[in-house]
Amino acid sequence: MKVQFILFLLTIGFLFGCKKNSTHPVPNIPFDVSINLTLPSYSDLNGVGGYAFVNAGSKGVIVYRRGIDDFVAFDRHSPADPEGSCATPLTPDADNFLLLNDVCNDAQFSLYDGSPVKNSEFGLRQYATAWNGSDQLRIFN
Repeated sequence: MKVQFILFLLTIGFLFGCKKNSTHPVPNIPFDVSINLTLPSYSDLNGVGGYAFVNAGSKGVIVYRRGIDDFVAFDRHSPADPEGSCATPLTPDADNFLLLNDVCNDAQFSLYDGSPVKNSEFGLRQYATAWNGSDQLRIFN
């Protein structure tokens, strides 16, 4: 009797305890690009705190240099706009470049870690980065 009761509780826990697996609203578009940090369009990435745009992903990618050996890359497609109907991709805030603005949905995201700041359930789609320690940065998924 005790074992049946425990199995009953476990079954109820599994049925009602599991949340629906929500998929990320930004499409996962495969790509693998390398950028040369000595090119003028990527020169801001030579210093910590710099960022640059790369043509890849769904609506472009923003790369941010978080530390000496630490780069992060996020898609500029806002998770608050799953259909991608907003013509303007995420852009750095004029007063605080560490905030990315979705001007169509009044959503904001952290450039530092991609987390949602306001008006979005999801954070930014992040891509992997690999730096050769010199002039090449690979961004891929």
